[in-house]
Amino acid sequence: MPKMKTHRGAAKRFKRTGTGKLRRRQANKNHIMEKKSPKRVRQLRGSTEVAKADERKLRDLGV
Repeated sequence: MPKMKTHRGAAKRFKRTGTGKLRRRQANKNHIMEKKSPKRVRQLRGSTEVAKADERKLRDLGV
């Protein structure tokens, strides 16, 4: 049986932490920033954890 290939698009968007949780980038901080308030942009910095409900879907993608 061949090994399962990792979904490369998902691999570039998600990273595993040391404890095995999945991290993702925050949405809505890519473009059209002028109309977003500085407070909103500031709060979108950094990354956040993937929802528990989505972890199984990502595991099936090989992330």
